[in-house]
Amino acid sequence: MNIEMLEPHGFCAGVTGALRKALRLADSVQRSGGRTVPLYCLHELVHNEIVVSELKSRGFTFVESLVEVPEGATVLFSAHGVSPAVRAKAESRRLNVVDATCPFVTRVHDAARKFAERGLRVVVIGKASHAEVKGILGEVPGASVVAGVEDVARLEPPDAGRPTIGVVSQTTMNADEVREIVDALRGRFEVETMADVCGATKERQDAVKAFDGDALLVLGSANSSNTRRLCEVARCRTFRAGTMDEVRALDLTDVVRLGVTSGASTPEEFFNSVIKELKDR
Repeated sequence: MNIEMLEPHGFCAGVTGALRKALRLADSVQRSGGRTVPLYCLHELVHNEIVVSELKSRGFTFVESLVEVPEGATVLFSAHGVSPAVRAKAESRRLNVVDATCPFVTRVHDAARKFAERGLRVVVIGKASHAEVKGILGEVPGASVVAGVEDVARLEPPDAGRPTIGVVSQTTMNADEVREIVDALRGRFEVETMADVCGATKERQDAVKAFDGDALLVLGSANSSNTRRLCEVARCRTFRAGTMDEVRALDLTDVVRLGVTSGASTPEEFFNSVIKELKDR
């Protein structure tokens, strides 16, 4: 079996920045002489079980609501961003907030808010259940969510008073699917768009689409949106694994040329360990 490592792989800039803030926070508590300050993270910092496990070992408790965070404690906002209501809640509970929101996600929030301020209907391309989309909807509560081309027909007809819609996108979507949805929206509405996946996501998707081997291994957690998108855009048989146990359970006996890539929140150390494991086979 020939193994080909697809570029790029490892953390994207947003994940690197978020993890740096988390580790700096944990180190500052340790240097102060013990865990005198409880550390909390609202949702998973990034969607990767290895990263989450590492942060738990550094003293972080992961919560799904600020109600779970004691007043006055320190809370880290995940890379996926939060709504203004969550920020207001943190302030009312006197929480010490460390914001690890990805700058690209912040840009999407800003675009959605500015569209709404101009009186445009806002459409968000993405999965309504994803933390990133929930944060965007918090900026524009009346926005519509479109997960696929089929959802475009279900949108209310254009308003004669404001025929133009402002379109933004979850940053970890399939780039081709985002383009298809925007084209479908243009068939019904006048469109202004800031809908785009982040550069790191698109680069990985382009590398996967260009790979012409007979199988692809995508390293990343099952709940990672950008990891799942890599599996979707592949043009060959695809495997996914987020832990070494999952890698060892894979049946690759008939694979001749295996491409290996990773989601943007998958640690490079894990990627390198998997490559060694595969070569040792």
